[in-house]
Amino acid sequence: MTSSQHKIGSGFGAGSTAEDVLKGIDLTGRLALVTGGYSGIGLETTRALAAAGARVVVPARRRRAAEDAVAGIGGVEVGELDLADLEDVRAFAGRFLATGRGIDLLIANAGIMACPESRVGPGWEAQFATNHLGHHALVNRLWPAIRPGARVVAVSSAAHHFSRMRWDDVHFDRGYDKWEAYGQSKTANILFAVHLDALARDTVRAFSLHPGSILTPLVRHVAKEEQRERGWIDEHGNEIGAGFKTPGQGAATGVWAATSPRLAGHGGVYCEDCDIAEPAPGDLPETIGRPAGAERPMSGVRSYAVDPDEAARLWALSAELTGVDAFA
Repeated sequence: MTSSQHKIGSGFGAGSTAEDVLKGIDLTGRLALVTGGYSGIGLETTRALAAAGARVVVPARRRRAAEDAVAGIGGVEVGELDLADLEDVRAFAGRFLATGRGIDLLIANAGIMACPESRVGPGWEAQFATNHLGHHALVNRLWPAIRPGARVVAVSSAAHHFSRMRWDDVHFDRGYDKWEAYGQSKTANILFAVHLDALARDTVRAFSLHPGSILTPLVRHVAKEEQRERGWIDEHGNEIGAGFKTPGQGAATGVWAATSPRLAGHGGVYCEDCDIAEPAPGDLPETIGRPAGAERPMSGVRSYAVDPDEAARLWALSAELTGVDAFA
C-alpha cells in the first residue's frame, strides 16, 4: 500500500455534486474528452465541464443516442467509438489526432457491468476488454495529443473489492462469474492509473475513483428481480438502496479528480467521495458471489489494486494484447 492513499481534506464529500466541485474553476480554453459522456454520470460530467467553459468531446458507441442526449449543451461534440473494437479505437484516435487539438482532461468513464458472458475481439471477456483494454488502447493512441499538465481519470468502482487480477485466467475461460469479472475490470482501471502516473508524472497525472452507488443505465444487465433481492429497488421499481447517490453526486468525484487544485503534487491515487481514499479497513479478501442483499459496505482501496508491481504487470499484458504502448 502506498503512503499516498490518505485523505487530504478536500472540503467536499459524498453529497457534493459535480457543479459544487467546479465552483470557482474556469475551464475556458480547455478540452475534455469523456468516454460514455452521454449517459448516467457521464452525461452529468459532460454537462458540468461544459458549464465551466470546457470544450467536451464525447466518444460514443451509439452516436445518434449521444447526439440526442447532449443536444442543447453548448461546447459539446460527439464522435463515434466502440471501445470493444480496437480497430474502431485506432480510427477514432486517428481522426482526433488529425485535428491537431490537444487534450487537457481525459475521463475514461464508459463501461459495462455484470453482463452475461460475452466475448469480443479474439475471444476476450467483454467487461475486461471494454472497461480496461479499450481505454488502455485509447489513451495510448491519443497520447501525442495529451498536453503537459493534463489529467487522465479512470472511473473505477468499489466493486474492485470483488476481485484482484486473475493472472491465470484473465478472460474467464474456465468459468464465468459476472460480478467477479466486473470486479477484475475495475481493479484493472485502478492499476492502469497507477502505472500511467508512474510513467508520465513529470508531465501528466493520472487518478482513479469510485463514483458511489448510483442507479443509472449501467445496471441494465442486472435483472429487476436481482435488483430487488439486493435491496436496490422495491417491488414497484422505486429506488430504496441506502446511500445511493444522484447522477450529479456520482459525477462529482471524477470531476474533482480531473480539476481540483488540491490534487496538485498527487497522482496514481484512488479517490472516493471527492477525496483521496484511505486503505480498505483490514484489507481482507471479499467473498465472491455472496448472497444478494448480504453486501457489506466497501470503502477504501485494496492493496492489490494500487500495487505498483501488479500495475506494471497489467500494463505489459495490456500492451501485448492491444499492440499499443506509447511509452515503449
